[in-house]
Amino acid sequence: MPLVPTASIVDAAREARVGAAAFNVIHLETAEALVTAAERMNAPLILQISENCIRYHGSLLPITRATLALAEDSSARIAVHLDHITEPELVHQGIAAGVGSVMVDASALPYEENVTATAELAAWCHDRDVYVEAELGKVGGKDGVHAPGVRTDPQEALAFVRATGVDALAVAVGSSHAMHERTAVLDKDLIAALRATLPVPLVLHGSSGVPDDELRRAIAAGMTKINISTHLVSVFTHSIREELGADPALVDSRKYMKPAREAVAKEAARLLAVLGTPATVPGQLAAQSPTRG
Repeated sequence: MPLVPTASIVDAAREARVGAAAFNVIHLETAEALVTAAERMNAPLILQISENCIRYHGSLLPITRATLALAEDSSARIAVHLDHITEPELVHQGIAAGVGSVMVDASALPYEENVTATAELAAWCHDRDVYVEAELGKVGGKDGVHAPGVRTDPQEALAFVRATGVDALAVAVGSSHAMHERTAVLDKDLIAALRATLPVPLVLHGSSGVPDDELRRAIAAGMTKINISTHLVSVFTHSIREELGADPALVDSRKYMKPAREAVAKEAARLLAVLGTPATVPGQLAAQSPTRG
């Protein structure tokens, strides 16, 4: 199936008051697992490639081209998105490669500089029909606006959206990046206020630390795009530890990567249901689409 625009997935989810799933690619095995999950659930999915992922692979093109190929070969509706990009050149490379949306991350900059940098890159992207997400930052560092104690002000967010022209906004409502425990409690009243104030969809970063019921409540309050990475990475790693622990002599990486890929596919499918995808009859999951590879 041809690549699906991110806007079509996010806008449809916002209208239906369900979550638009955005799961991060780490390497080819996770990309395959995520696509398998989308196919099993017959659900749309946004595959995200972060700047950290690009750095891990050494350059943008290999992992991006592989992810695009998987998306285009899938029977599911898949979009490919660049996540947390701070370098304009990576935006240029990604769009040239065929990516349809990007998260411009200037959140570590002071507010006015964030506005200027985001607006310039958003205008460049819009000239090429590329969907742009941004983050309104108040503190620097990896956590950005999701650092503990920081919240997004609705009126400042509205001014930011108007000044930059972005299509979606990542907001700080109580989540934090790279959480390994699912214990975050979100500010649902703030989410509702942001939804009522902003003309663009709201994006929740750091969703790995948010329990299922809290995700459902956040979506009901007005959150739309839900980014998940660390939780699925943990599932992958836990499976590999189990396989290697059960057989210390194992050396063929395919024999421990394949179960890890399947574990991620199963958990990603479960999360798609949590975010609002109609539940698939469990006994039909394996029949709908075999694990890739």
